[in-house]
Amino acid sequence: MEPIEMLQKRHVRLMQNSVKTLGHILHFVSPETAVSRRDGPNGWTILEVVCHLRDFDGFFYDRVMMMLEHDHPMLPAYDHEQIAIDRRYNEQDLRQAYADLVASRQRFVALFKSLDAAQWARTGIHPERDSFGVTDAAVQVGHHDNDHLEQITRILVEGV
Repeated sequence: MEPIEMLQKRHVRLMQNSVKTLGHILHFVSPETAVSRRDGPNGWTILEVVCHLRDFDGFFYDRVMMMLEHDHPMLPAYDHEQIAIDRRYNEQDLRQAYADLVASRQRFVALFKSLDAAQWARTGIHPERDSFGVTDAAVQVGHHDNDHLEQITRILVEGV
């Protein structure tokens, strides 16, 4: 197996494991805690972070689909702060938001597992990074998840 193929497989596995890890963490989080503890005075709550992960999973998926369907497309930018306000994240149900993330992630993992080498090599133009490929998207999802897993655990520890 080529090094790039190993990297791709590892990041797909990371995408699966990070959502499972989140589920283990959330198992101990009450709905009250999810909406009351924040990442700093103006930071997001745990529920807002989970909703963000759910929605951005769909945005990442859409970007990959754009790269698969079009030659080097301009990928959309998203204002995550405005989305959190518009979609009223802190008024949603924690368990449902997580269940929706799990379903979204299963679809995303299935997509990545179905790709051939030529599809993995497809690219687009990221609004903040210039050239961006399907492999970059897989790596970004894992890093994005990890950043927010750290954020949620920090919120929980600092609230004790």
